[in-house]
Amino acid sequence: MTVDIRVVRAGQMYRYYLRQTVVGDGRRPARTPMRAAQEQAGVPAGRWMGRGLAALGLAPGEDVTEEQLRNLYGERGRHPYADRIEADQLAAGDSPEKAFKAGALGRRVMVTGVDFVFRPQPSIYLLWALGDEETRLVIEAAHERAIVQVLEWIEDEVAVVRYGTDGIYRVRPPGGLVAARFRHYEARSGMPLLHDHLMLSVKGQRLDGTWGSIHTTALYENTVAASALYNELVAAEVCEELGLATEPRTVTPGRRPVMEIAGVPHELIRWTARRSDQIATCLSELEHEYVTAVDDDGEPRFLPVVSERARAKLERIAARKTRPPKKGKARSLAQLRVDWKQSAILTSGVAADVISSLLEYARAAAAVIRARVTAVVDVALAAVGVAATVFVMNGGGRFHRRHLLAEARRHLALVLRGRRREPGLDDQVVAAAISAHCLDISEPKTVRGLEAGYRLYTARWNLADLPARRRPPTPAPDPDRQPPADPGEPPAPRPPGQDAGEWEIPRIPLQYERAVLAGAVVREQLRTTTTATVVRGRAYDVARHQQAAMPEQLLAPEPADPENDDQEQKPGRPEALDLTALRALRQSRTDLEALELTAEQLRHLAAVLTKAGEGARARKKKYTGRETAPPVHPERQEEQHRPQQPDRHRGPEAGH
Repeated sequence: MTVDIRVVRAGQMYRYYLRQTVVGDGRRPARTPMRAAQEQAGVPAGRWMGRGLAALGLAPGEDVTEEQLRNLYGERGRHPYADRIEADQLAAGDSPEKAFKAGALGRRVMVTGVDFVFRPQPSIYLLWALGDEETRLVIEAAHERAIVQVLEWIEDEVAVVRYGTDGIYRVRPPGGLVAARFRHYEARSGMPLLHDHLMLSVKGQRLDGTWGSIHTTALYENTVAASALYNELVAAEVCEELGLATEPRTVTPGRRPVMEIAGVPHELIRWTARRSDQIATCLSELEHEYVTAVDDDGEPRFLPVVSERARAKLERIAARKTRPPKKGKARSLAQLRVDWKQSAILTSGVAADVISSLLEYARAAAAVIRARVTAVVDVALAAVGVAATVFVMNGGGRFHRRHLLAEARRHLALVLRGRRREPGLDDQVVAAAISAHCLDISEPKTVRGLEAGYRLYTARWNLADLPARRRPPTPAPDPDRQPPADPGEPPAPRPPGQDAGEWEIPRIPLQYERAVLAGAVVREQLRTTTTATVVRGRAYDVARHQQAAMPEQLLAPEPADPENDDQEQKPGRPEALDLTALRALRQSRTDLEALELTAEQLRHLAAVLTKAGEGARARKKKYTGRETAPPVHPERQEEQHRPQQPDRHRGPEAGH
C-alpha cells in the first residue's frame, strides 16, 4: 500500500512527532523553534487541512504552529488556541476550572490523532526526483490534490463520531475533520521518497455542536480503500498533465501487480529499494528460523511451510529489525535532486542518457501503450472480477463493502492505465457486484450491524471448479527430513551435508493467484449458463483485452533467416523500433515492462510526442510560481455510468 496509518498518542509518541516528524524526520536541535528547525531541515512548514477548520478559527493552508500542535495533539485534545481562550476567560473573572474547560474539545483523550502517510508509486517519485522543475511541480500538485480528495472522501464516507452508551450510535461529523500535513522529501536511507504525513485529529463535532471522538477503527478498516483511491488519483493527474501512461508490474511473484509509470526502468526502481533488499534478506533468515523452530520436547513449533499470514508477520518483524537510524545533516531539496541524479548515474546501472531523458522515455512508452490498449470499462464485467477476487482474498469468503470498494478502484486503475474516470464509477461497480453476485449474510445484533458499511456478504455462485487450498498436515518430527516442497506433500529427505536453513523454504500459494483463477472461472460460468444475461455487453476477458496487438509499423520485422541477420537494411526504408523483447513478452505480460528505447529510436515517435511537448510548455506557465489551492471536490453523481459507444464487437443490447 502507498498509504500507511498509525495512531498518535499524547505523551512520548507526540513528543517524537514534535522532535522529528514535523521537521522532515531529522533530529530537531534542543530549544530550536519549530519553524526554524524546518528551515534548517529544508522542508516546508506544516499546513492545516479539512472542512472542520472553521469551527476552530483556522483556515485551509494556514501554517501549523507549535502551540497549536501541542494543544490539539499533546494536551489530550484541547482547542488549538486553548491558551488564548483560557487567558481570556481568566481575565473575564472566571475560575481556573471554568477557564480550563472553555479551552477543551469535549473529553480529554489519550489517542489524539491518526497519522496517514501518503506516498506515490516509485516510478512517480523517481520522475519527481530526477525530472526538471516543471515535472516536479506537476507531481507535487497532483500529490497534494489527491490527499485533499482522499481526506474529503474520509469526511463524507468513513469518519464517524460516537455517542450514546458505549458509543453504539454514530454520526458523520457535519462540520468535517481537522488535519495537519507535513511534507518530507527523502527516506531514512537518503533515497528519494516524496511523502506527506497527515496528522488527522480525532476530535469532531456532533450534530448538536458538542465535541466527540472519531472512531479510529473505521479509519483503520478503510485504509486499503483510501490507498487505492490515492494511487488512482495521483496516477491519473500525472499521466494527464505529462502525457504518460501506467502499466502493471509484478514485484513479488504470485502477488498483486502494482501500477507504475510505463517507461521507467526496473533497475532505477531497484536503485531506490535498499530497504526492500535489507528486509528481504532478513525475512529469508526469519523464515528459516520459523520452519525449523522446535519446542523443548523437540516438536515443531509452527507449520513446516510459511503461510501468507505468517509471512506478513515476519515481514513486519524484518522491517523493524532492519530500520536504519535517522538521517544526519539536512540538505535542501535542490541539493538533494542534484545528489540523487549523480548517484543514480553512478550506481543504478541505468544509462546516463536514460536518466537525463527519463520523462521523454516515459512519454514514448505511453504513446505506444495508448496506441495498442483501449480503455473499456464494463461495469457488469468489472463487478464479476471484483466479487470473485474479494471472495477469495478474504478468508472464509466473508467480506464487507469496503473490501469491494478497494478492489473496484484497483480494477479501474488496471483498465484505465492512467486515464481519468467519471466520479462515482467505483461505487457503480460495487453496487453491481453486491446486487448481482453477493449474498447478504448479516445477522446484526447491534446498531452498528445495521449500517451499510458493516453488512456482511459472501458470493452467490459456487466455486466448486476452483482447486481448494490444501492445509498441510503437521508431520512427525524427523531430523533427517526437510520441510515439504509442496503444501500437503510429506516432507522430503534432507540432502546430505545440508544444515537446517539451506533448502528452499516452501510456501503456501498466495491467495491472489487463486483470486485470478476464480475470476476466470466465474466469467466462464456466467458466459456459458443461462445467467449470462446478467453480464451485459461483450463478455471479454480483461486480461486478453489488455494484450491487444502492437501496431506493426512500430515493430521490427522478424528476419526470415536467422543466419542472415547481419544483412544491411534496404535503402529508403526507415529503421523500425527493435521490440524483439516486447514480442517475446506479449504472451505473458500486458505492457512494456522490458521496453528500452534509445535516443535514435525515440525519433521515430517524435510526431506522437510533439503535441505532448506543446502541452508541457503550456503547463509550465500554469504551474511555475503558483501555490496549489485546494481543489473543488466534484459532487458525486448518482445517475448510472454513461455507456460506451457501441463498436462492431458489441451487440445491440451492449450496456456498460
